[in-house]
Amino acid sequence: MHWVTVRNVVVLAPRWRSLSFLLGPPLRRSFFPSAPTPLSFAFNSIRRSELIFCFKDRKLYTKSVKKNKQLKVVLQEKDHYHVDWWKEKMQMCRKPSSTVLVKRLSYTNLLGVDTNLRNGSLKEGNLNWEMLQFKSKFPREVLLCRVGDFYEAIGFDACILVEYAGLNPFGGLRSDSIPKAGCPVMNLRQTLDDLTRHGFSICIVEEVQGPTQARTRKSRFISGHAHPGNPYVFGLVGDDHDLDFPDPMPVIGISRSAKGYCMVSVLETMKTYSAEDGLTEEALVTKLCTCRCHHLFLHTSLRHNSSGTCRWGEFGEGGLLWGECNGKQFEWFDGDPVDELLYKVKELYGHGDDITFRNVTIASENRPSPLHLGTATQIGAIPTEGIPCLLKVLLPSNCTGLPVMYIRDLLLNPPPYGIASKIQEACKLMSNVTCSIPDFTCFPSAKLVKLLESKETNHVEFCKIKSVLNDILQLYTNSELNQILELLMDPTWVASGLKVELKTLVDECKAASCRIGEIISLEGESDQMITSYSVIPNEFFEDMESCWKGRVKRFHLEQEFAEVDEAAIALSKAIEEDFLPIIYRIRATTSPLGGPKGEILYAREHEAVWFKGKRFVPSVWAGTPGEEQIKNLRPAFDSKGKKVGDEWFTTVKVENALLRYHDAGDKARAKVIELLRGLSAELQTKINILVFASMLLVIAKALFSHVSEGRRRKWVFPTLTEFDRSEAGHNTRLLRRAEGMEITGLSPYWFDSAQGGAVQNDVNMKALFLLTGPNGGGKSSLLRSICAAVLLAICGFMVPAESAVIPHFDSIMLHMKSYDSPADGKSSFQVEMSEIQSIITRATSRSLVLIDEICRGTETAKGTCIAGSVVELLDAVGCVGVVSTHLHGIFDLPTKLKNTVFKAMGTECINGQTVPTWKLIDGICKESLAFETARREGVPEELIRRAAELYDAVYAKDRTSSSPEKSKSNVSTKPKLRDSVENLCREVESAVVSICSQNSRAGDVKCVVIGAKEQPPPSTIGCSTVYVILRPDGKLYVGETDDLEGRVRAHRGGEGMESAVFLYFLVSGKSVACRIETLLINQLASRGFRLANVADGKHRNFGTLEEARILVR
Repeated sequence: MHWVTVRNVVVLAPRWRSLSFLLGPPLRRSFFPSAPTPLSFAFNSIRRSELIFCFKDRKLYTKSVKKNKQLKVVLQEKDHYHVDWWKEKMQMCRKPSSTVLVKRLSYTNLLGVDTNLRNGSLKEGNLNWEMLQFKSKFPREVLLCRVGDFYEAIGFDACILVEYAGLNPFGGLRSDSIPKAGCPVMNLRQTLDDLTRHGFSICIVEEVQGPTQARTRKSRFISGHAHPGNPYVFGLVGDDHDLDFPDPMPVIGISRSAKGYCMVSVLETMKTYSAEDGLTEEALVTKLCTCRCHHLFLHTSLRHNSSGTCRWGEFGEGGLLWGECNGKQFEWFDGDPVDELLYKVKELYGHGDDITFRNVTIASENRPSPLHLGTATQIGAIPTEGIPCLLKVLLPSNCTGLPVMYIRDLLLNPPPYGIASKIQEACKLMSNVTCSIPDFTCFPSAKLVKLLESKETNHVEFCKIKSVLNDILQLYTNSELNQILELLMDPTWVASGLKVELKTLVDECKAASCRIGEIISLEGESDQMITSYSVIPNEFFEDMESCWKGRVKRFHLEQEFAEVDEAAIALSKAIEEDFLPIIYRIRATTSPLGGPKGEILYAREHEAVWFKGKRFVPSVWAGTPGEEQIKNLRPAFDSKGKKVGDEWFTTVKVENALLRYHDAGDKARAKVIELLRGLSAELQTKINILVFASMLLVIAKALFSHVSEGRRRKWVFPTLTEFDRSEAGHNTRLLRRAEGMEITGLSPYWFDSAQGGAVQNDVNMKALFLLTGPNGGGKSSLLRSICAAVLLAICGFMVPAESAVIPHFDSIMLHMKSYDSPADGKSSFQVEMSEIQSIITRATSRSLVLIDEICRGTETAKGTCIAGSVVELLDAVGCVGVVSTHLHGIFDLPTKLKNTVFKAMGTECINGQTVPTWKLIDGICKESLAFETARREGVPEELIRRAAELYDAVYAKDRTSSSPEKSKSNVSTKPKLRDSVENLCREVESAVVSICSQNSRAGDVKCVVIGAKEQPPPSTIGCSTVYVILRPDGKLYVGETDDLEGRVRAHRGGEGMESAVFLYFLVSGKSVACRIETLLINQLASRGFRLANVADGKHRNFGTLEEARILVR
């Protein structure tokens, strides 16, 4: 009786068609409804260990049975833990309908069923009792039990369906019945997706289809499970479509060891596990942020951190990790982290002790540390709002899926030097390949293992597997691609955890490809045409035969093909003999409206070809052609024995022919599935080779895509140098230490160099840089660019530069701006100090450390001192890197720096305005361009003007406070200020003359003063002039120009510069003016004068330091 429902499903959802015949062949319609049919072949193929039979023998249910009381279900001790777990889940229900159902639950059994309510009986032998037996095997999974047209759930599981799958409870919200809900067969996939998306696992129970004895219950079996990242695949072997397979979600366990943090990751689908020890807290948090896990377990060793507190995360170390884990659902565990977690996984997925998991851990020796969360987010390795995404520029936009995931994982976990070198060498070969390359079929390893293990691989998936194998063989046989294949063997080993020799890989791929080709019908083969007869609608044969023809090669099914062909001939003959004469009779009858009608039609819902007509029975039987066939017609019945309608008719001969044809088709389908399952079993012995091959193709596609995009962007391959592993005096030295890290023409990675517009910088770094520069001058961009280029290089990728020599650093640490963390009770400065602490404790002489605007979250004096001590410590460690700052007082601290180099982001003066050049130069830049930046961003002009007044007032106060006698009245301040300007002017003039007298090119220098309300004379027009501005804040500004009048006007147009005093002198030409300008900037600063543009003395646009030295000599 169930077959009609399944046929309905075939009409509405063709994807379930194969599931229908897996569960059993239809109870074929016959003129004699009670005719017996054989049991389903699928039933015999089910493992006996998974079957729980529940037959009701009516002989047992006599009067004595009725005297038995309700069976009392006693909750076992081990089940209390599971019931408490479900109780927590029920407390999280928020929908009104689900909260009503929760009130009717009983926490005395694993189902949550109250035996006192209607339909709550748990008597042995009934459906509820049967569901309880299944539930006891997987107590933490939602149980969906097939009952006719629906998958039903009761108790806890019904509440979950209503809350998370949007289903309505059966019977409404009546208060006298147990919670009950379910979904139609056709909606199972959607329901499973809804539940797994919310983190639930589901156990699906199917009915064994076929005829049963009267008054007996159908037996049921567990057909499979659905977990987050691990879908339900039962019935896929008979389908003709691909299944979207999500990324697998591991079970993760976190513990603490003497080396640091340890993360154990178990993939149940792959039956593998890996253990990474010695992780920093930041690296561990990065892994948790980028990996969706099915379950999270925390080891009790985390409760005792280095601060000695048992309240994990309350003080110091552990707070960041606790903040990440606190937002997830987790459980505590103890014992050996690996063994206990594997035990938890087996318990969670219902595996026995005979199931083993393969260790795919790759030794972390000589491997760079995983990226910290801050580093990964600030360069876009993890997509972050407002940060240019690094992944989007590494690969073309049409490269998605598995290759992108591989690149991301490689960036987050950089490989050892040997693997990076092979990746780079393979990429270099790829960039020079002239032959065509394979399409690189990307087949998820987890999907491959799942389908072969469950023997649910259909012909579509086998064709994809064969494509994978053929791609490997193409790489091997092509002379240009063969070396690339060899180079990718080790990177594939690191990615998959499988060590395979090249010859073994090729031999096994060849054998597996040949075997698939022997079984599977490949594209282009045309020896399995759909049957066609003129008297039978083509749709009938299309629906009946498309589910098995064209899937395996015909020579495996010669007998089945012959039986189907014979049955089709018999069916066509029966229809010709029983229906065609009636059709001819109707066509020959000419009558006005209301005459006889009739035609041969395909009843899709019933999978039958019947006669449909009306008013065709003659009023007078005269022995004319067709009357005998009309007499043989009988009403058509469905599989339940019900009359289909008043217009559908059949005959005994047609029904017998249909039954014969369907039986032959069922036999052919069974044979096809048997062959597909057998092939799955054969390939399961080669699962490691298949996984390795699929991973290698993912890597190959990722690298080919990266090389294509890199060449388009005009990136280059860097020279990757290795650190010397020998240690002398505990100091590790670089091979070719003199070269250090040298990048020429470095561009920001988010700019397309091929389109131009990016400002390039040369970075020659052998030690730590202390970087200064104005706001918007490019400090942060430079740090991001350096970080990205180095990360790409140590992974073996191309870099955005013209040339580069980059060491294989043991860690890359980038710290940018910090935000407060209210959830952890930390201010932004606390968060920054936490990150700085992590950096300085992990930094070595082989590390790259990049810190942007250190200590900006606290008061200036103490922040400056902390910044100075950090720079001093990094200088002592000997690491390479950059520390940028606006805390210019750091240069006045008595720091002990040996290797640190002062660098600045350059500026230039254009039309009287100081603007950044975004170029890295030598020296120190104390110009912040704060007012200009504020004005550019739309801050009101009055506010900026007031800020300038306050700024001048503070510096004026500083100048006057240095005098031994302080003024006591505002009236006496003005003459003193005026006197101080005059004195300063004389001192500057004397210094300028003295400096220039040492240079023969300057000639005789005659300084002229331009007072507060004065203008330069006309004689200066068209002459090269060097000038010095005596700013109101006491600082000097040195410049050169050929238009002194315009320059004076421009300078005085700035805020607070209306009364600026100028001192100038004429020189013989523009080049001499530039050189003297550089000379004065450097020499005046060395003589104790405060200059506003001291950084310009190092800028190439203003002359070089060497030229200044020549002038001095």
